[in-house]
Amino acid sequence: MNKNLPYPDTSAEHASLTLQEQIANEIQSHNNWISFNDYMQIALFTPSLGYYTGGSHKIGSAGDFVTAPSMTPLFGLTLARQLAPLLQQTAGNVYEFGAGTGELAVSLLAGLPETALQHYYIMDVSPELKQRQLELIQKQLPRHADKVVFLDSLPEEFDGVIIGNEVLDAMPCEVVRWTEQGTEQMGVSIVDDRFTWASRPVIDERILTEAMRIQPDKLPFTSELHLNQSAFIATLAQRIHRGAIIMIDYGFDEAQYYHPQRSMGTLIGHYRHHVVDDPFFWPGLMDLTCHVNFTAMAQAAVDNDLDLIGYTSQAHFLFNLGITEVLLNEHPDVNSKEYLQAAAAMQKLVAPHEMGELFKVMATGKNVDVDWQGFAVGDWCHKL
Repeated sequence: MNKNLPYPDTSAEHASLTLQEQIANEIQSHNNWISFNDYMQIALFTPSLGYYTGGSHKIGSAGDFVTAPSMTPLFGLTLARQLAPLLQQTAGNVYEFGAGTGELAVSLLAGLPETALQHYYIMDVSPELKQRQLELIQKQLPRHADKVVFLDSLPEEFDGVIIGNEVLDAMPCEVVRWTEQGTEQMGVSIVDDRFTWASRPVIDERILTEAMRIQPDKLPFTSELHLNQSAFIATLAQRIHRGAIIMIDYGFDEAQYYHPQRSMGTLIGHYRHHVVDDPFFWPGLMDLTCHVNFTAMAQAAVDNDLDLIGYTSQAHFLFNLGITEVLLNEHPDVNSKEYLQAAAAMQKLVAPHEMGELFKVMATGKNVDVDWQGFAVGDWCHKL
């Protein structure tokens, strides 16, 4: 256990120990091995005990990480400029997956023309976050609260704009190790009463096919496969009648993702604003995440009859949509404390060494205009 990291309080420690017992039982019932994908699923999404389904605050200064919407409403107000013309081409619905603490919903509701938006649907697996989202919307935008609908399952058909901000990175991933001797699937075993990495030959045809397709040049090489993420995009694509999918996340195109310099993969943990390399550190209390392979996401969309509309950095996307103009509209007095604070937050969204380059925006769609202002300059679709 890392002694430099904050120790959890009694209730959090008890929750993690209870979850660890469940994980151990699962491992033991499968001959002392489960895939890392299954471990990640249990650690993040076990009802009441998983990281995203437990009761602790995850996002913001008191949590484990910050997101763009939690830093400043400028993010959502700028994104609204792209959504407004799209809503006019559809039934006027927004579908947000993984709505966090509700800040993006609030800023989009504030930034979108009231006549353009019919419903704002929210899908989230966290009961605690759903409650926070509802409270924030009712407090800050009570007149819009009647447009917000919480969904427990996917609609059979989408007609509008789907948004996922830092959704794909939280989905469980497979971890694979390529060696001169062959390809191994990484999983979790128990050794000396501790969870530890353990490998076995790949027997799942889906994993083997994807691993063979990627086959990095440099060996040995350990990294992630994004089967769940691709399946999620495919499912959304199959259910879109008319509209678009906008995914915003940290990640790379496939050539960058499996570059020789990234031979240990991108899997990482986040605990109380600390980066943790050990994925078995306090299960249920630590976020686990892997970067997004945007090439695979684009392929899943195109394979299911969506148009690839654009792919670029978060900085390009926000600048194309006029985030500096939005800043001035919100804070006309450039000498005010509010302007300076908002400008500093904006800088974190767009600076190359902050979120500007690592975070990407990818849009796909069906039966909507493909010429978007957000991709007017710096579209990188050719890299996918």
